[in-house]
Amino acid sequence: MDITRLKGMGVAMVTPFKDNKDIDFEALEKFTEFLIENKTDYLVVQGTTGESPALSTAEKLKVLDTVIKINNGRLPIVYGIGGNNTAEVANQLSNFNIKGVDAFLSVSPYYNKPTQEGIFQHYKTISEHSKLPIILYNVPGRTSSNVLAETTLRIANTCKNVVAVKEASGNLEQVMDIIQDKPENFLVISGDDALTMPFISAGGDGVISVVGNGFPKLFGEMVNAGINGDIVTSKALHYKVLPLIKHLFSEGNPAGIKESLAYLKVMKTNLRLPLINVSEPTKKIILTITKSLY
Repeated sequence: MDITRLKGMGVAMVTPFKDNKDIDFEALEKFTEFLIENKTDYLVVQGTTGESPALSTAEKLKVLDTVIKINNGRLPIVYGIGGNNTAEVANQLSNFNIKGVDAFLSVSPYYNKPTQEGIFQHYKTISEHSKLPIILYNVPGRTSSNVLAETTLRIANTCKNVVAVKEASGNLEQVMDIIQDKPENFLVISGDDALTMPFISAGGDGVISVVGNGFPKLFGEMVNAGINGDIVTSKALHYKVLPLIKHLFSEGNPAGIKESLAYLKVMKTNLRLPLINVSEPTKKIILTITKSLY
């Protein structure tokens, strides 16, 4: 694919559930259309925000099939396949039916806490088995293992179908080290909504967003204004949405953004255990800010 289509605002899609915790496919269809109509640049299916650890393989694929059907080729689709068993991830990528999917998002191995060499060898191996471009996902807050800038650059220069990194280390100095020395055709994508504006100002290429689930038009405008050099507009929109971002993640993700989506009548707030809904005080704050932004 043309990797420039992964610039801008991708949305890490949540998964809607019914009261009985079955997937609400009717709501998922409505939600997919909501994102497309409101200027999302691309869709990311079954990342952490989609509660992927709590879904079976069959459920994940049915969610993907639903999004592909509603999207109907309008936006690029990125699908999450990752894990801490390199051989199993490689096998999944090798045998995946890629019709309707444009790229994979693959998280750095978690729990095992590999060395930097182990992380490099992991991505080298899975890249050799993938039929599609891969976005490396560095999120040390969840994996307990930071992919250092040197390792990301080594992967970018060695594994030609690893075309981007979703950087959620929260370390802007690390981000700038990657941006400064990356190959020309390698994208650096924010994984932190709150840091996206300064991230783009430093030369980043966009975001894979949580807040974009509920505010795709507003957050997308902020992202693309920054990419297009309109820092004044990007900065103003950043500070407009920043108070909400702080509270969306205060009691876990995606519990916060599902409160906004329920207010918008896109889906219910239901989650699967071990995740639970936010507390009443946090809900009130989120809904107050949501109302002010719509």
